Amino acid sequence: MGATLSAKLLDPVRTGAWLTRARMRLWGAAVLIAAAGGLAFLLITAHGLVDYLNRPLGTDFSSFYAAGIYANAGDPAAPYDPIRQHAGEKAIFGADAEFYSFTYPPFFLLIAAALARLPYVWALALWQGVSLLFYLLAMAAVLRTAAAQDRARLGEDRLWLLLALAFPAVFLNLGHGQNGLLSAALIAGALAFIETRPIVAGALFGLLAYKPQFGPMIPLALVAGGCWRTVVGAAVTVALLVLATLAAFGPEVWHAFFASTEFSRTVLLESGTVGWNKLQSAFAWVRLWGGPVALAYAVQGALTLGVGGALIWLWHGAAPFALKAAALCLAMLLGTPFGYDYDLMVLAPAIAFLAVHAVARGFGTYEKTALAALWIVPLLARSVAGTALIPLAIPAVLAVFALALRAAFRDNVSDPVASTL
Repeated sequence: MGATLSAKLLDPVRTGAWLTRARMRLWGAAVLIAAAGGLAFLLITAHGLVDYLNRPLGTDFSSFYAAGIYANAGDPAAPYDPIRQHAGEKAIFGADAEFYSFTYPPFFLLIAAALARLPYVWALALWQGVSLLFYLLAMAAVLRTAAAQDRARLGEDRLWLLLALAFPAVFLNLGHGQNGLLSAALIAGALAFIETRPIVAGALFGLLAYKPQFGPMIPLALVAGGCWRTVVGAAVTVALLVLATLAAFGPEVWHAFFASTEFSRTVLLESGTVGWNKLQSAFAWVRLWGGPVALAYAVQGALTLGVGGALIWLWHGAAPFALKAAALCLAMLLGTPFGYDYDLMVLAPAIAFLAVHAVARGFGTYEKTALAALWIVPLLARSVAGTALIPLAIPAVLAVFALALRAAFRDNVSDPVASTL
């Protein structure tokens, strides 16, 4: 009797029958309204360039802007010195301004310098507005491309726009002025164009070089899949970016960046100065539970190797491209020790690719529920880890990665519409 009752209770979770269109619209609208209200509250209660808690509007964006001011003043190495970077932020936001580090390669200084030519509020608005637009355009391209490949009509269903806008990681990035929207746009665009415009896809991957922690999984997948034109496009783009930074800032900026990686590793990562609840990685999971640094690196290394090997197998085989694309997005998050909750934006194209594939082929056991959990994770990951010491993001991402591999086996990795890269 008990077993029968448990089976009945679990059956909607297994099949995903609980996740109706009406519920998706309801939850999407609720999250969108609540998040928009939160952002509006920050703006209404702001005084000058700071919010009611005396933090810069756009918090993390303050570091981009201060770095851009230094670059425009002919001192591009200054942002990589924490003391000088903090001094620059204090000059803009007041003597009590909190420190926000600038850890990005000089590629990102090109964007920061351009934005810093505008007044702060205008720069923040332009940055967030353009990033959001690029993200939505890239998601539309993903749905059109993946739906055409998998004979699904999901790209014509406007529910996707609500879910893409209401995705909780969107508001993490808007609230913090972060670059996750741009990262998701570049990844989604690259994967959408990889079969039809491989050079363009490579250029988009190359532009992602400002996020080097995502880098290792991309060449693994592209080489395993034989995407040589995309590899060339990415390599040429990165080379051109290096030349652009040398021309704009000189070689000393690269020396300063590489020297600053010691601070990023020891203070921001290993010591957890930013908070283990904000970092979303296996490394942070071990440290959150009190494990030593060596164990954290060992666990992260084992996960990275395992995920990398699975990704090579998937991309080398004949699995449907939607599964390959989704797995690459998930692997980027699983493979790095240095990922923040705003980086969970990369889940958006992964969910889109998996949804299109499942609509065309049929949802497997737990797949619909897992995608719903993945969508809501960015809303809860930081708070749950901070209060209950329970990490949600990495277990959820790993579970969906495993489901993607299972789907490849289920399709017998020989689907007639599989990728021919």
